[in-house]
This record gives sequence, C-alpha cells and structure tokens, in this order.
Amino acid sequence: MNLAVAGITFGIVALAELPDTSALATVVLGSRFPPRLVLVGVMAAFVVHTVLAVVAGSLVALLPRRPLEIALVVVFLVGAFLLLREDDDDDDDLELAGTPGSRWRVVATSFGVILLAELGDPTQIVIATLTARYADPLAIGIGAVLALWGVSVLAVYGGSRLRRVVPYQWLTRIAAALLVVLAVLTAIDVITE
Repeated sequence: MNLAVAGITFGIVALAELPDTSALATVVLGSRFPPRLVLVGVMAAFVVHTVLAVVAGSLVALLPRRPLEIALVVVFLVGAFLLLREDDDDDDDLELAGTPGSRWRVVATSFGVILLAELGDPTQIVIATLTARYADPLAIGIGAVLALWGVSVLAVYGGSRLRRVVPYQWLTRIAAALLVVLAVLTAIDVITE
C-alpha cells in the first residue's frame, strides 16, 4: 500500500466532500438525532460508497493503458467541473418524517439518506478515477474512507462552525484545482510515453 496515494486520496476526497450536500444532510441528521448513532449510519454508508467506487475504478483500470489515461484526463476534468457546478438543490430540503423510535432506526435512516445522496456523487467519481489512475485500491479505499469519515465527524459535531470559518466555495475550488492538476499530470504521462 502506497501511503502517498492514500494521502493524495484523503486530501482530494476530504476537500471535495466538505462542501457537498451530503455533509449538509449529516449536519441536519446530527442536529435531529443522537450524533453517535448518526455517525454509525453515515460511516457505514461511506464504506459501501467507497467499496462501490473502488470496484468501479478497478474495473476501469483493466482497460488498455493509453486509452485509459486519455479517459482519466477527461474524467478528472469532468470531476472538476462537477465540483464547481453549483447544484445546491440535491439535499437542501431534506426532511425526516417523525422521530425514529429506536437506535437502529436512527442508524438505518442515516445510512439510507447518505448512501442515496452519495450514489453518482462527484466524490464517488473521484474515488473511482483515482483507483483507475494509481491502481492501488487498498490505499485509495483507506484514504477515501478516512476522509469521508473525517468530514462526517466535522459535519456532525462542527458543521455550522466550519462553514462560518471557511467558505465552501474555497473548498470546492481547491478540490477542483487539484483535479485539474491531476488531469494535467495524467496528460503529460500520455504525451511523454
């Protein structure tokens, strides 16, 4: 396992996830239900989310190298575009009907809300693309899960404070810029081969 790849993944995924609507959903869930139960559901959802993305990226990595690298350049640029696109209406009107009667219902509600919010999300695309680029699924998976869990803890316990300190537009722009840098580096690899 390459720790540098895990670190790169952690940084990009954390920056991409901080301004994401699922972080907002986690803040809402954490404000309505016991935070530790919300975290159990959210963390489980992010493990499933990451496994799906890593499997997809591993399958993509089986393609011939040159066409794969060209496709990765495009996907990194599309990922940057998706991060910059302001799509605030996904989860903003998240409402939970009633208060769950048991701990497991809180966990299941948190799991379901986050898993559905994350399917096809830019962070899932980023994780799949990084897996295809670096061919180190374990490092990518660990870096991504730790980043997603870290953002979840921030969202549940400090979401409102973080949004006052760091504008989400900055986080989005930094994550998008990192994806553009990865696209350029991958394009250089394609050209220099």
